[in-house]
Amino acid sequence: MRDYYEILNVSKEASQEEIKSSFRRLAKKYHPDLNPDDKEAEKNFKEINEAYEVLGDPDKRRQYDTFGHAGVNGQGGYGQDFGGFGDIFDDIFDIFGGGFGGQSSSRSRRRGPTRGADLRYDLNLEFKEAVFGVEKEIQIRKAESCGTCSGTGVKPGSSKETCGKCNGTGEVRYAQQSPFGQIVRVATCDQCHGEGEIIKEKCNTCSGTGKEIKNKKIKVKVPAGVDTGSIISVRGEGEPGERGGPTGDLFIYISVEEHEIFTRKGNDIFFTVPISFATAALGSEIEIPTLDGTTQYTIPEGTQTGTRFRLKNKGVPNVRGVGKGDLYFEVKVEVPKKLTEKQKELLIHFAKESGEIPKEGKKGFFGKMKDAFGN
Repeated sequence: MRDYYEILNVSKEASQEEIKSSFRRLAKKYHPDLNPDDKEAEKNFKEINEAYEVLGDPDKRRQYDTFGHAGVNGQGGYGQDFGGFGDIFDDIFDIFGGGFGGQSSSRSRRRGPTRGADLRYDLNLEFKEAVFGVEKEIQIRKAESCGTCSGTGVKPGSSKETCGKCNGTGEVRYAQQSPFGQIVRVATCDQCHGEGEIIKEKCNTCSGTGKEIKNKKIKVKVPAGVDTGSIISVRGEGEPGERGGPTGDLFIYISVEEHEIFTRKGNDIFFTVPISFATAALGSEIEIPTLDGTTQYTIPEGTQTGTRFRLKNKGVPNVRGVGKGDLYFEVKVEVPKKLTEKQKELLIHFAKESGEIPKEGKKGFFGKMKDAFGN
């Protein structure tokens, strides 16, 4: 009698997990349904199960390690306990698609109506097109019902015939004996591919598929307020369904180009406005760009660079049609790089009046700092 460790292809120091893993792999490899009419595979399968029933049980394994086959007293074999085979029971079900004891695990496999596949189209929009909405005409390439055979796939004047192999059920069954009883394998009929019908004379236009590829133009209304990542669905413009199933949908994914001035965050708009030192200091009315054109805005005197102002309801319309975002602009005080002599004189006079240039007998900030640090 062969050594159980040798049968499972593991060492005597192998862990229980290693033994289990090897058993699962070998059991699938030599299962009778994967090796029909192979006596050697059936023999190996029985030995594997016998070995695992002993080595898979820590108590029986200790007895086997001490006394050999005499220690387990013929406890190997199928018996009433599958010795751990239950944890791969589902795996074998998945392999064969059937059930045990002569029962099928699946119902009729003849396929019914199936919904058509959805389609995707990527649409690029300019910034203002996304803000205000736009109507676009797009062209998609899609399968449609064949105009010659009306989607049946059958040559005009001919008709489909019931499959002789499955008698119209779309499935075939194979019964085999195994150590667990009779296994019934249910599979899709390879003659009609689960349709239950066969086309003897195929349509010359679509070669029996019932579909033909066509280019189709579609007008799409893009609502105001969409943004990058928005998705527009067009019902019924996807691929046609199978066997009378409904048509899929078309999904349009929006991508919006950046604007040269505005930055969008949600429904709000942000941008920066450069102003002169005089405007910041004295205050003035300036022209501000908005999504609707330009508008006048009064900058208060003493405005500092980085100050942000808000224009309510001047942002992007809500895509749901309720309300608008706001427009925010930040001012940046620009310092002139070139000054005339007159401008310099005026600025020096301004600096003196402001105390930036200390008057005679007085120390400015930097003079006081030198005194404080002893420099």
